[in-house]
Amino acid sequence: MLIDQIRDEFAALESGIASGPIVPNVTAEEIRAYLGSRYDFTRTMALDEVVGDVEGMLRRWQVQVTHPRYFGLFNPSVTLASVVADTLVAMYNPQLANWRTSPAANEIERHTLGWLAEKFGLPENSIATFTSGGMEANLSAVIVALTHTFPEYGEYGLRRLAGEPTIYLTEEAHHGFNKIAHMTGLGRRCLKLISTDSRLRMDVDELKQRVAEDRGVGLLPFMVVGTAGTTAAGAIDPLPEIGRFCREAGLWFHVDAAWGGAAVVSPSLRRYLAGTEVADSITCDAHKWLSVPMGCGMFFCRHRESVAQAFRSEVTYMPGKPAGTDCDASETFNPLENSTQWSRRFIGLKLFMALAQHGEAGYAEMIDRQTRIGQVLRESLAATGWRIVNSTPLPLVCFTRDGIDPSKLLAALRERQIAWMSETRIGGIPVMRACITSFRTTEADIEWVVGEMNSLVSGAGMAKGSMTGAAIIEQDPAAIERRTDL
Repeated sequence: MLIDQIRDEFAALESGIASGPIVPNVTAEEIRAYLGSRYDFTRTMALDEVVGDVEGMLRRWQVQVTHPRYFGLFNPSVTLASVVADTLVAMYNPQLANWRTSPAANEIERHTLGWLAEKFGLPENSIATFTSGGMEANLSAVIVALTHTFPEYGEYGLRRLAGEPTIYLTEEAHHGFNKIAHMTGLGRRCLKLISTDSRLRMDVDELKQRVAEDRGVGLLPFMVVGTAGTTAAGAIDPLPEIGRFCREAGLWFHVDAAWGGAAVVSPSLRRYLAGTEVADSITCDAHKWLSVPMGCGMFFCRHRESVAQAFRSEVTYMPGKPAGTDCDASETFNPLENSTQWSRRFIGLKLFMALAQHGEAGYAEMIDRQTRIGQVLRESLAATGWRIVNSTPLPLVCFTRDGIDPSKLLAALRERQIAWMSETRIGGIPVMRACITSFRTTEADIEWVVGEMNSLVSGAGMAKGSMTGAAIIEQDPAAIERRTDL
């Protein structure tokens, strides 16, 4: 059976990746030469040969993000159920633009999104759609917020407005909002950056002051973005306070929970997402911490009519209610009329099938376990002389120590196939960043990686250098101390 074949291939791949290298050693010229020598598309090739060759390239020439020692960006290991789901979607190739063309697929998505909307505390009549990712979901939020706040925006654009609309967020928010401001015609200067506190959370008092000042000079504040799990440090903005202010001030409250939103499934972590229940809209990506393949974003909104108004479309060539049926068009949902996409893949099946296999309790255990592994990393680093420089309940650890250059140490970790981590800046200071998003990572992985790191920094050439991390830190030691006293 197909499922048995996929299961066997999946298990073999999982084992091979876990025991193999994390980082490839290859140049662009090497890959291009290989492709040019084998694939000029003038001859046919056996499919088995092509599959084997492509898989070989992916094994040799990719960063293996499903490796248990990949501690980098939000690219998780994936569940078998979600892999099977993507295979089924490719085989049947359903088109989800219109309910009538894919009734089962559309209802599966409605069911799955409704379950998660309830977890976020949104009302029953909220609307939700699957998206290509967080960028599309956040773009949808801005478009719907503009439509909701400025009724003339949809027909006449920004030129009919009495002033310049403004959005409020912190420097820690996802930088994709810069693209969104550009694409929507708002302009990147519409983004007003609010300061953060010692834990990198939005300063609500400054937010209130900035909104009042901007209104006083004729600007049109309309949206505040609170982040639930920032990319760099895992910070969670004070969502309840932001939500209260937005209600009082008549502002759209959007929660970007692209990564951290998965915590809502965990009874032990859910409290950190308090405030999502009053949000006007929410972004959450299942392909970040719900362990399904790219891309599986989600957009949630409590204002159904505003969504319908923002994405309305009337066409004659899409199938409507067939003659002789009892299906009421008002009881069905057409994604093309409620989202940015038109032709759309069956995105939601991978999450539906993974939830069906593992259940809510299984997913909660998976997320809680990764959180515990993150705490093991945090404690192991602190116990061996590293300084933790961020504060979050989520499994993302930013750290440094005197006398290192983070860039050089990260390069050494990759060169030696110890682990893949990234570099970020906390308070303007470069530090190392490790995030646990793989259910395959074990405590033994953490202990081995920390041990190898400690050996590296005590070895020749790593602890001292011309412009090491220590030299940078010494320029402002108080900055790191403020971040570590949390």
